[in-house]
Amino acid sequence: MSAPTASDQPRRWRWLVTLPLIAFIAIAALFLLRLYGGDPAKIPSALIGRPAPQTTLPALEGLVHNGAPVPGLDPAMFKGKVSVVNVWASWCVPCHDEAPLLTALAKDTRIQIVGINYKDSPDNARRFLGRYGNPFTAVGADSNGRASIEWGVYGVPETFVVGRDGTISYKLVGPVTRANLDSVLKVEIEKALKAGS
Repeated sequence: MSAPTASDQPRRWRWLVTLPLIAFIAIAALFLLRLYGGDPAKIPSALIGRPAPQTTLPALEGLVHNGAPVPGLDPAMFKGKVSVVNVWASWCVPCHDEAPLLTALAKDTRIQIVGINYKDSPDNARRFLGRYGNPFTAVGADSNGRASIEWGVYGVPETFVVGRDGTISYKLVGPVTRANLDSVLKVEIEKALKAGS
């Protein structure tokens, strides 16, 4: 076996210089794939199959329905009725798009729709509900975002289906849309209704 020659040195030097560049490109490609490659609505939730968080939230200040104040979030409200819990905010653009769909969904008397108003001002939240209608039987004000963390919220909007036994059966990351309302959310609501009957 012969000793390395002077012509082998530049080849080895080029390889050592190129190796970090190749590693950087591979890591950047992996990062971009993880960031943009998946559907955020398919992010699993550790809370599926577990009881809804025992979080009590105050009512959204000044919110009334038919002359009566709309209550805040009380964990006891999840027992005995299938609930759809929607985490929303007036500053959230997709929340504006899903609001009319939630209002239409609220006509289903077999379920209750509960809102968690995330890091919002009461005035803006009331104006939002005044504009689109209030689909919620209760709205808890999560002014510091702590309750949303307990619910495992990645970002607003997110929607949960809670069964009659108070257990979370489904989580939708992102807005309710015309496409996923019928094909996903209503299907999960029907499953929860059948499971508790």
